[in-house]
Amino acid sequence: MKKIKKVPPSFQTALWSYDISRMNIEKDKKGIITQVLNYGTWDNLKLLFKIYPEKEIKKVIKNPSRGVWFEKVLNFWTTIFNIRLKKDVREKAIFNINPH
Repeated sequence: MKKIKKVPPSFQTALWSYDISRMNIEKDKKGIITQVLNYGTWDNLKLLFKIYPEKEIKKVIKNPSRGVWFEKVLNFWTTIFNIRLKKDVREKAIFNINPH
């Protein structure tokens, strides 16, 4: 399979707030992976795992961006990959519209 250089148009639904034509598949990978894991369709997920090696995806989950993860989604992926996050890291990663 040839290396994908551009963000696939099908990812636009998961990356709705981005201009994907300006995104770089390598430089923007943390955001792309996070958004597709959070919002992507089954087809998006399958494509994500073709574009990025599993270790890259795990790295993003192990070092979650602050305030952008849905709790159930982060729980799902940490369970799938048997990743244990520190409580404070997990809490900071969760999107919360009602912060304390």
